[in-house]
Amino acid sequence: MKRLDGKIAVITGAGSGIGRAMVERYVAEGAQVVAVARNGYSVQALEAANPGQVLAVCADVTVQKDLERLVEATLDRFGGVDILVPNAGIARVVSFEDSTAEAFATQFSVNFFGAAETARLFIPHIRRGGSIQFITTFLTQVGFPGLAIYSASKAALKSLSQTLAAELAPKGIRVNSIAPGPIATNLWSTVGLPPDTLDAVADTITKRLIPGAFGQPEDIAETSVFLASDAAKNIYGQEIVVDGGYTIA
Repeated sequence: MKRLDGKIAVITGAGSGIGRAMVERYVAEGAQVVAVARNGYSVQALEAANPGQVLAVCADVTVQKDLERLVEATLDRFGGVDILVPNAGIARVVSFEDSTAEAFATQFSVNFFGAAETARLFIPHIRRGGSIQFITTFLTQVGFPGLAIYSASKAALKSLSQTLAAELAPKGIRVNSIAPGPIATNLWSTVGLPPDTLDAVADTITKRLIPGAFGQPEDIAETSVFLASDAAKNIYGQEIVVDGGYTIA
């Protein structure tokens, strides 16, 4: 039997990278998935490739009406939810001297408030035995220059996950988080650094990774499937770090 047979999952940020890998892995494990992204074409391709198992929804997690429409579309199609992964996120390198309130708002609006509001709206519709997984970062444990805002937004999400784990346990909903380390996705190229600088940073990071290479989106997707499955039924409020050993090197 597949690990997620009969489960309904909602995954935001599903157009590429980790989110897309999650959708594909969840489908392979028997789940039906609502794949959400600002770029409708990317998730529509997933729906076309997986007829009957993927519902594509174009939505921006920072727009309240989009989130309300997402919930409505999910309930209209499936009636309820078993797994929620508010995965949508952005990362920008900003020196602390340039970390204005506007700069904070840009990343927090997606990484923290968008994820929190997605969860808040779906919680009444998550069935007992359900799972919420927030996506944090290994940078909640180590410092990295220029990523104060990003790291702070994810640290807030980690704290939210721990609190909700206690608050939602009586409803039969488990809450955990996954902290990816350096992962080979297009997020890496959107942080705002020139290509030569990115290459130099990537080389420095890679030397600290035990496997000697960045992780793959599928590594996070596999962890997510485990946390959503019955095998993780006794795991509450944990942050699972998947970082190639970066934080122990």
